[in-house]
Amino acid sequence: MAQVLIIEDDPRIRPLLMRSLGELGYAVASASTGMSGLSLAVDTRPDLVILDLGLPDVDGTQVLAMLRAVSDVPVIVASARDDDPSLIGCLDAGADDYVVKPYTTAQLEARIRAVMRRTASTGERPRATVVGGLSLDVLARTATLDGRLLDLSPREFDLLARLAESAGDVVGKKELLVDVWHQAWGGSDKTVDVHLSWLRRKLGESAAEPRYLHTVRGVGVRLSPPDA
Repeated sequence: MAQVLIIEDDPRIRPLLMRSLGELGYAVASASTGMSGLSLAVDTRPDLVILDLGLPDVDGTQVLAMLRAVSDVPVIVASARDDDPSLIGCLDAGADDYVVKPYTTAQLEARIRAVMRRTASTGERPRATVVGGLSLDVLARTATLDGRLLDLSPREFDLLARLAESAGDVVGKKELLVDVWHQAWGGSDKTVDVHLSWLRRKLGESAAEPRYLHTVRGVGVRLSPPDA
């Protein structure tokens, strides 16, 4: 049973999340302040932390920094705005994913499952992923191709990292919309297609002449090395 720690000060949201995740089979603990949540995370060593950015005592970004100094526990941050600069800062500082308020329990659990899936194979956060001449450092959020640093936007990096974690396998576009764009319902495949075209350009390839990104028509996308 996965143990989840919720650090959330809203007295309406916190008990609702605890009940909903408990009904889904998670062991849930909670804290209403940043410092008490940090203490719980250190003492109880949960499998995942859901961290609200708007806490009453310490800003959520500071809590994340303090947590990262002592633990590699996966963290999903919650924000009221998807364009909040602090949200991007959290991802760059080591958060594994985010949800935007208001969110449903189904959306949150999709994020939890995606993060847990990424860490399930070893029980640790893998630092580097290598596919042919392509190398991704998931903690530093950098990617290189044949030793050359790639200039990727945060979303482009997230998309490439998601494909890299399933290298060799076809990943459906709907799954990418959930895992990268956090759109459980109603997302457009065109969003994925546009970002794939940008990635291909930076990888020095095209849809007609792919090297790393291979589209399987009607199914999804596969990341594999050129000699595969």
